[in-house]
Amino acid sequence: MARRQIVWFFVGFAVATLYGAALSTPSAHAQEATRGSRVTNPGGQTLPSRGRPSPAELDDGNAAPGIPEVIPEDDPSRIPEEQDGLDPTPATGQRPVVQDGDPNYPPEPAQARDGIVDVGEPQAPTDGTDPSVVDTRTLDEVEPFTDPAVGADPFLFQIDDLDPLQENRRIDRLFRGEPYDPLGIKIGSFYLFPEVETSGNYYSNVFRSPAARSDTAVDVRPSARLVSNWSAHALELRATSDFSFYNEFDSENDKAYNLEARGRLDITKRTNIETLVSRDQVQESRSALDASTVGSRANAITDRAEASFNHRFNRLAVQFRGSVADFSFGDVQNAGIVSSNADRGYIVYEETARASWEFKPALLAFAEIAVNQRNYDLAAASDLINRTSTGERYRAGIAFGNTGKKLRGEVSLGYGVQTPDDGRLKSHDGLIVDANATWRVTDLTSLLFTARSDVSETTTTNVGGAFYRFLAVEARHSLRRQLIASAGVSYAAQDSQDGVIDEAELRATLGLEYHLNREAMLFSRYAHTNFDAVGTASDYQSDEVKVGMRIRR
Repeated sequence: MARRQIVWFFVGFAVATLYGAALSTPSAHAQEATRGSRVTNPGGQTLPSRGRPSPAELDDGNAAPGIPEVIPEDDPSRIPEEQDGLDPTPATGQRPVVQDGDPNYPPEPAQARDGIVDVGEPQAPTDGTDPSVVDTRTLDEVEPFTDPAVGADPFLFQIDDLDPLQENRRIDRLFRGEPYDPLGIKIGSFYLFPEVETSGNYYSNVFRSPAARSDTAVDVRPSARLVSNWSAHALELRATSDFSFYNEFDSENDKAYNLEARGRLDITKRTNIETLVSRDQVQESRSALDASTVGSRANAITDRAEASFNHRFNRLAVQFRGSVADFSFGDVQNAGIVSSNADRGYIVYEETARASWEFKPALLAFAEIAVNQRNYDLAAASDLINRTSTGERYRAGIAFGNTGKKLRGEVSLGYGVQTPDDGRLKSHDGLIVDANATWRVTDLTSLLFTARSDVSETTTTNVGGAFYRFLAVEARHSLRRQLIASAGVSYAAQDSQDGVIDEAELRATLGLEYHLNREAMLFSRYAHTNFDAVGTASDYQSDEVKVGMRIRR
């Protein structure tokens, strides 16, 4: 009997719940209709929707007889409703606390309702209204003047969290603050972003040597990116190339390219796996360690595969990252003599663990530990010593996230060491500083801070490597909406810590960009480089001037 009473109690409770939900449904629709019956134009005026009179135009003649007048919500005599302190529903004017796994606040805009078509055109000023106080520009005209951190292109930066120090295009986008965003070409559920840059260049010191030789060249740099537009997961394919044609010294011609594929698998809202595979080929710079200063330049080829596992608990987020990279160098030729660079090729394995704590979305603290193994198949021809080594990197710093309107990126300080397996070679250790951050000082001015620290590989006789440090700051300022000036200075140094390798490069740049429209931009750049190494035989200065045009879609 008691069991039957319990059963009937739950059945009655379910029936009452369904009946109450049915009674509340019309009220919810009525509220939705009321919310959708008013439209606000850019001037702030309330306009009627679909020809119906707005609530402000209703009078007693519109009301049905016998219905009392509605008390305004702002009536001071109105008695506010009491709210239970234990009720989890937020009070009026409060926003809900962002729970673990919820999307970032504020929520996404509401979806369009059937029968309402937004043509994207502003409302025309009503008769008698001062047209100077109403913004009649189209969305395309308004967009360039909005905060560049917001942007209108959600497809540019979907997969960029593998290694925030090495690459984060959200940071670069905030720094550039260009007046236009590319629209891309829609191809099914993908967007294609093609681009080509052409320029004419002048070099005062083509070979980067004390005996300067000048030359001119033409550069052509086509590129294309294909990115997905899915609600979950992401895929990006990218191809870039760089072709240069020198007027006199064709040994300096560039025939470089990069092929890259990125993917992200969203396991849950808080967990994902990101992957990257790439192949990169460039012609080695004349100023690089172990590079040939005469004859042809070596092709430097890098094949890389990288993956990261990312998970967020609450304020704590962790990342486990692993990568493998194969570096190889082609042969060089001078006066008919071929020299092999096979002994310079090596493979790098790197494993990284990272933990970050979020104080707020725009301020995080993080710590990172990375280990690597650099394996050589051959001993160096210079001293018959194999350069295989192991290393550790320890970093701690602060990050500003990648969605802020003023600050983005991260800055860290740490310690690094690289130890050769062969005891005849000296290990290298020291302080490391790494940064990749942008500060949007004003809507017109931005600063980019960049820093890198690592141990460079070299086959110099009896030298196991050189500690490499790079620091740079660059500023951009919008002189006009479509005219942007830039200036920067960078300092790079390599030190083997034994007096054999000790070189520094100071470089200053100036630039000017003029955006003709969304798809075309003119640019000019000037750079001066001062290189100082051990002794005077390798010191040089050079100047570069570049004028060109970029076209993109």
